[in-house]
Amino acid sequence: MLPKQEHLVLSDHSDLYGILIKKDNMLRRINEMIDFSFVRKELEGKYCPDNGRMAEDPVRMFKYLLLKVINPQSDVDLVKRAYTDMSYKYFLGLAPEDDVIDPSLLTKFRRQRLKDSDLLGLLIGKTVAIAISKGIIKGKSTLIVDSTHSVSGYNLYKPWELLKMRMRALVKACHPFFGDSLKEKDLKLGRDTTDYRDGIADCRRAIAKVEASGMRDIPAISSALHLLEESIDDMEHFSWLSKDSEARVGHKTANSKFFGYKEHLGLTTERIITAAVVTTGEHTDGNVLPDIVRQSEDNGLKVESLIGDAAYSGKDNIKLCQDKGIDLTAPLNPVISNGNRKGEKFEYNKDAKMFVCPAGHMAVRKQNDPGSGENHNRRVKYFFDVIKCRECPLREGCYREGAKTKSYVTTIMSDEHKKMLEAQNTPEFKRKMKERYKIEEKNSELKNVYGLKKTMSFGLESMQLQTAMAIFAANIKRILKLSGN
Repeated sequence: MLPKQEHLVLSDHSDLYGILIKKDNMLRRINEMIDFSFVRKELEGKYCPDNGRMAEDPVRMFKYLLLKVINPQSDVDLVKRAYTDMSYKYFLGLAPEDDVIDPSLLTKFRRQRLKDSDLLGLLIGKTVAIAISKGIIKGKSTLIVDSTHSVSGYNLYKPWELLKMRMRALVKACHPFFGDSLKEKDLKLGRDTTDYRDGIADCRRAIAKVEASGMRDIPAISSALHLLEESIDDMEHFSWLSKDSEARVGHKTANSKFFGYKEHLGLTTERIITAAVVTTGEHTDGNVLPDIVRQSEDNGLKVESLIGDAAYSGKDNIKLCQDKGIDLTAPLNPVISNGNRKGEKFEYNKDAKMFVCPAGHMAVRKQNDPGSGENHNRRVKYFFDVIKCRECPLREGCYREGAKTKSYVTTIMSDEHKKMLEAQNTPEFKRKMKERYKIEEKNSELKNVYGLKKTMSFGLESMQLQTAMAIFAANIKRILKLSGN
């Protein structure tokens, strides 16, 4: 049950914040700039209105998660720091002498309160509204579009391998302190098996050994233990999963692939993210463009021009931009001109330069076809692995039983692309394309600073939450920089 009003900080010690938290402190600036009550309004339907124990304020719980993104750390270490760090307590709306939550509440908040909420759209919309109100984003904007990918952290390693990795980190942290009370052999996984449940039992015994030695409070050891314990908790909660069942294989090139998810972004030239769509890894970039444009417009932008790579130069995207009066700047990649032939959802992967079938399988080779007819349009034929086609659950209507090959043919030039070809040789086109580096930098920032390089948990919904928090933090920090407040 939620309290009827938000918590008020009444303390004789609150004056400490005015002394210790300077005006240029980032968390203080965020608190002063943003009214976080929108989180309470969004989530109040997830709580019983008149029954049960009084719940923690959802705004404060959300702020805990935001702190976890700004300074990546385990839930336990986050709460531990919040107990002693005055800037954290100020940001969380606590009095200096107030206690903090139990770390397990963060897990419950993520899994229960944030489930099925459109937090991604809500948080992006909130930050874009702030940017517009401060004059950072103008009425008419240029949108830069691109995607980045996140590998599934729990598929990058099998459960058994992940436990081994966490245990190695614990051994490394404990190494300087080995002695009579704790030996290296106490921290080894004893069973020669790949059953992660046996590994969990060994890890719990190792944790007990460390606690018995009295070394748990040493910072390096404490941090390694918390990460190990979080991994064990996730494995037990998702015990039916040996891998992330919603993640899919995506391709960066014809020979390199990843297993995970993709984040498709729209970014203004001021480096504010105005739209995001999270998909599984096999999705191609071009088909997501209509959603990126729609979200940006819903968030208050008038999209005047679009800048993207060759993935966005398909006929459908060209027509979309023509209908909306948007100037599209994207290098010609003519093989995608007939992307959806006869209702088939074959999609072009511009990085691998190959088509991907509806089941997510990439073509294994291609060959040029001179074509026929009076126009003699050159075509390209793409061949798929027929062994996979024979066993594919989507083979009906796509693969003819008994066929020795499966191919997909596309004409490589269209009238729309002939016009694009003329446009891309102009100085203006080349000038606009120089703006693309901004979204490449933003993708790198999201992955390396805000933790989008790999997933923190399982499933598409969890990835959407992780992306929402990362984008919210990145946008807020960018707004603070540009506004100078």
